[in-house]
Amino acid sequence: LLFTFYSKEWIMINILNVTEAKNSILRREDSLEPEVPAALQASLNKLFGEGATPETAVSTILRDVRQRGDDALRHWTQTLDGVQVASLQVSKAEIAAAVSRIPADLKEALELAASRIRDFHQRQPLPNWQTSEMGGLVGQRVTPIQRVGVYVPGGTAPLPSSLLMSVIPAQVAGVKEIVVATPPGRGDGRIPDVILATAAIAGIDTIYTLGGAQAVAALAFGTASVPRVDKIVGPGNLFTTLAKRQVYGIVGIDGLYGPTETVVVADETADPAWVAADMLAQAEHDVLATAILFTPSRALAEGVQVEIARQMETLSRSDIIAISLANQGGIVLTADLDEACQLASDFAAEHTCIATANPAAYVDKIPNAGGLFIGERSFEVLGDYVAGPSHVMPTNGTARFASPLNVMDFVKISSILQLDDATSARLSVAAARIAQAEALDGHANSAKKRL
Repeated sequence: LLFTFYSKEWIMINILNVTEAKNSILRREDSLEPEVPAALQASLNKLFGEGATPETAVSTILRDVRQRGDDALRHWTQTLDGVQVASLQVSKAEIAAAVSRIPADLKEALELAASRIRDFHQRQPLPNWQTSEMGGLVGQRVTPIQRVGVYVPGGTAPLPSSLLMSVIPAQVAGVKEIVVATPPGRGDGRIPDVILATAAIAGIDTIYTLGGAQAVAALAFGTASVPRVDKIVGPGNLFTTLAKRQVYGIVGIDGLYGPTETVVVADETADPAWVAADMLAQAEHDVLATAILFTPSRALAEGVQVEIARQMETLSRSDIIAISLANQGGIVLTADLDEACQLASDFAAEHTCIATANPAAYVDKIPNAGGLFIGERSFEVLGDYVAGPSHVMPTNGTARFASPLNVMDFVKISSILQLDDATSARLSVAAARIAQAEALDGHANSAKKRL
């Protein structure tokens, strides 16, 4: 263990063996049913009644918006965000004007990011196909979803990158109507210029000043001011995610996202300063963020410890980092790189970084990862902003079965059947027999009528 003095507190950054790690930082908890801090519980009790949970609070907001529409949206925005909004929708003129109010170099960086994100997603195939080899024609038709709502979190900082990463894949897929919901700023109630300007750069001119569960409710149910959508995408806090889970089935959703996470698989050739910087970049997101290093090299482990302590002293969000690393982060000493890869794949992190002498050799040993960052020059922060793939990725182990946000999230597939007479008759015999086995006489009768 290395102890370093920072901000008048002792901060412990742990090196763990594999058994210790499996019993602590590698154990998956249900991020949608977390232990509620006392301060949050007191707030829930005050607003929603004694014993209220995040789940019941969200249910109350959804039900109210469904029943009272815009009045409920204004009520919950004032109650939860402390803001009275004159209009729920930002004017197109205000969105366009924001571009001139952001620094020129920021505008240039956002335009570069938008270009690369679009280029990446345009390369993803959307295959329509038909074949006559099965008798007549069978195939599939891919069509875009008509209306999509993109949620862009506000929280402790504006996230223009999340807007680009969610909007552009939808545009590439051919979605015609894309709207954005994002929380009002505390105090003045304005959406930050950087969010408005990013929307303008991406070609979005419909933005609603709505956050949290009330934003999800408006998009799912529709109100006088906010037309309902067919699918809601984008990350958010616990209440946004619970709301998405509750409206699923009324609308589609992309996924349920928990706190962000990065694991690094590294050997003795990795630069400890770079590995530490990557872990710190992840930990500064949130006190619940996860940053873990798997390595067989004790020398690297100890070097990363030292670098984390040193670099933390220069970072503005060091208090958040300290809590994140103490509770969810750590360095795990493995027997070899194969064991490191196995642990990384079992953990199925949102981001998995490979910092070894020959990183490509280990890619196939980590089948479960939201995103693979291969080599120290392909670091996770580039994926956050400008590399190209969407940074909206599966968390909390769902990379075992889920994928990053991509163009397929914004289309639907229709099966096509146009059988010839001979094939139809031949298949009808089998269909009737299977229907009889299922005791569905109506099905069997429909097939027999064709014989």
